[in-house]
Amino acid sequence: MAHTETKEKTLADKILERTGVDVRECYQCGKCTAGCPMVQFMDLTPSQVMRLAQIGDEDAVDTLLASQTLWSCVGCLTCTQRCPKELDPAAVMDALREMAFEEGRVPAEQQKVLRFHQAFLNTVRYAGRMSEVPLTALYKTLSRDFFSDVTLAPAMLLRGKLPLIPKVISGRGEVGTIFRKCLRQKEDEA
Repeated sequence: MAHTETKEKTLADKILERTGVDVRECYQCGKCTAGCPMVQFMDLTPSQVMRLAQIGDEDAVDTLLASQTLWSCVGCLTCTQRCPKELDPAAVMDALREMAFEEGRVPAEQQKVLRFHQAFLNTVRYAGRMSEVPLTALYKTLSRDFFSDVTLAPAMLLRGKLPLIPKVISGRGEVGTIFRKCLRQKEDEA
């Protein structure tokens, strides 16, 4: 009887599967970090994230999934545009953020960021586009942060920066279909 050995996937393999980015190709030039506008708010630089993803041992995974960096990244894609290897560090951040969420490893101080992401996606899912008032209402409800910036609303309303009636797109159904397909695909993969 032949014995077949199953090799456990490395972190690099998991990232490659989720994003198509092979972090093993990164040669640590540092251009991603040099161009990152949010690096001052990160506990790990983008190049350190890429290196830890290459190492991928248990300590590296623990460090990455507990990192504030995943939640400080704004997804501006500067790192991706600057990469001489044409890798996508922003997609790697997204994948790691998703892994951290799936494992329930969102740092307590980043829960509001997670709530904002959820509010944003739900607003787009149901309205077909981002709309300030529903986004704000949903975020405030999810985060239970009702009063921290309430004094800003009157000035924003007066300047027309916070429209009370959200704009609705004609293709809302198609946007909803995209969300349903993504959720179905995620369930099929699980």
